[in-house]
Amino acid sequence: MTIEDIARCCQEQKLRWTGHILERLFRRNIRLDEVVSALTNGEIIERYPADYPFPSCLVLGVTPEGKHLHVVCGFGDTDLWLITAYIPNPAEWSADFKVRREEIP
Repeated sequence: MTIEDIARCCQEQKLRWTGHILERLFRRNIRLDEVVSALTNGEIIERYPADYPFPSCLVLGVTPEGKHLHVVCGFGDTDLWLITAYIPNPAEWSADFKVRREEIP
């Protein structure tokens, strides 16, 4: 899965919105168009090849309003499955929101 594959699925509207992501978006006050925007202008920052039922990844993108957004998605046979999305916490991520900070025991 590449960011180009993800952008193509967005352009072709081959998105599968899971109940989980819809619930999280509602709770976190994130709009559907913000997710699509983040996916189309973003970059893959983590990969999860062993995820079930499809390999997935974490995408970092920016909303039209300039907010950083993380989106977890998996690529099925032909569709992009949207799993969750959130505004990254600066205490948990590097300044550019690309690298997780190590936990200090």
